[in-house]
Amino acid sequence: MIGFIGLGLMGSRMARNLLEIGHELIVHNRTKEKAAPLLEAGAKWANSPKEAAEQADVLFTMLAHPKAVEAAAFGENGFLHHLSPEKLWVDCSTVDPSFTRQMAEEARKRGIRFLDAPVSGSVIPAEKGELVFFVGGDPKDLKKVEPMLNAMGKAIHYQGENGKGTAMKLVVNLMLAHSMAAFAEAVTLGEALGLETETVVNTLLNGPTAAPFLNGKREKILQRQFATEFPLAYMQKDLQLIAQAAYEHHISLPLTNVAKEIYGLASQNGWAQEDFSAIYSFLSTKKNNRLSP
Repeated sequence: MIGFIGLGLMGSRMARNLLEIGHELIVHNRTKEKAAPLLEAGAKWANSPKEAAEQADVLFTMLAHPKAVEAAAFGENGFLHHLSPEKLWVDCSTVDPSFTRQMAEEARKRGIRFLDAPVSGSVIPAEKGELVFFVGGDPKDLKKVEPMLNAMGKAIHYQGENGKGTAMKLVVNLMLAHSMAAFAEAVTLGEALGLETETVVNTLLNGPTAAPFLNGKREKILQRQFATEFPLAYMQKDLQLIAQAAYEHHISLPLTNVAKEIYGLASQNGWAQEDFSAIYSFLSTKKNNRLSP
């Protein structure tokens, strides 16, 4: 039996892919309504993280931030006290390496196996089973869950010991945040200089400087419609985790700290729950006379 805790934009789709290849699944989410499609498809409902843990051989968590993981693991009816020794916890949440190592140690003290396996990709790759996993932990544990990860993703990149999967995810998201903000600023400059938005976007996307993922944001920018694939507030959160990790390791990331504040301002001004490509709408000179979405 596989347990899955956290059925948001990503987790619900990841769990569905496990269910579709025939795994027995028991799921939990803070709001049961989000589990309804999975329950209709044959998943079992757990009333608490504890109940999921008691029935699962492998337990996946896909939660928004470290505090959410901590609450599910240690809060009232938390799962970590109820996973049997030698059971395996796979945390796919985007957290920071220090927190991951702390969770690995808490699991180890209880005889529980632990992998950090955060993902790269947003809603559409999650739906299609095309996520990329960055994994830290014991290779033997990875071997055990490899078929499950393959059901949810297209690639698995083993990084080493616990915490290194999380570390690589932060490195990747640093680049995503910068690339999106730089693209948005470039388009904004073109608009201010009198160029048509579509001309600037197409020229940049067909040139050597644009990151490949930006092609998937083209229509969002041109239509100024930012249906959420990866919420802007989550990118702000990830940049905060990156800044925290940099502080802990005594390095300076000046560009990242500037980006963090830009995403923070966008979040405060109404774009928090839209796709992180809405950073363009926050920066753009063509806001259609609106201060918020």
